[in-house]
Amino acid sequence: MNRIRSAFENGKAFIPFITCGDPDLETTAKTVREAVKNGADLIELGIPFSDPTAEGPVIQGANIRALAGGVTTDKIFDLVRDLRADVKIPLVFMTYANVVFSYGSERFISTCREIGIDGLILPDLPFEERDEFLPTCRKYGIALIPLIAPTSENRIAMIAKEAEGFIYVVSSLGVTGMRSEIKTDIGAIVKVIRENTDIPCAVGFGISTPEQAAKMSALSDGAIVGSAIIKILEKYGKDAAPYVGEYVRSMKEAM
Repeated sequence: MNRIRSAFENGKAFIPFITCGDPDLETTAKTVREAVKNGADLIELGIPFSDPTAEGPVIQGANIRALAGGVTTDKIFDLVRDLRADVKIPLVFMTYANVVFSYGSERFISTCREIGIDGLILPDLPFEERDEFLPTCRKYGIALIPLIAPTSENRIAMIAKEAEGFIYVVSSLGVTGMRSEIKTDIGAIVKVIRENTDIPCAVGFGISTPEQAAKMSALSDGAIVGSAIIKILEKYGKDAAPYVGEYVRSMKEAM
């Protein structure tokens, strides 16, 4: 049984996103462990890519810094091997289809299984093209996690019926980043999801404050936060881990 379900068993799930290698892999490892210690239920690990089309300037900056520091997919695999010595919560990779293709899909996904990755999020992979990766993901027990956006409308039911792991509900149009308010009718999207699957759903894009996390997780099964965490890493650099831990604790408590 895939570990992802367990993330949603202690109330609402708090899911931090961390770009691997920003500012370096050692800091990433410390930050992940601090996040776990402070209540993170599942962690999204970003594999940097040179053209991260779904990301706003904050996470784009993290991608650029990580790549400039010499991070590679193989080094990130080694990072996860190290984390899995003591990190028991679900871990999923978030990256772009090209990263998986260029590494070799079978090789990439089989390595995910070997190192203890539970799922894969590819924001630039349209639902209709997921068969490029789905058979291999199923072969190795890796959940290919779908995204549902405000524009999905009449496709929400179809995507929900086929979903694995959890559903990433995109709160806002555009790219990732902190927003002062979220205007999408998340409740209406979640209602359609609930009518079609019992797979949990978590809301991401634009969540940065405890109040937003509480509001979004009240409507769904959890909240995903990326840019606000990357900003802490950008501010404190190699000393960021305890500050991220404090932030994770405040968000989890709010939920």
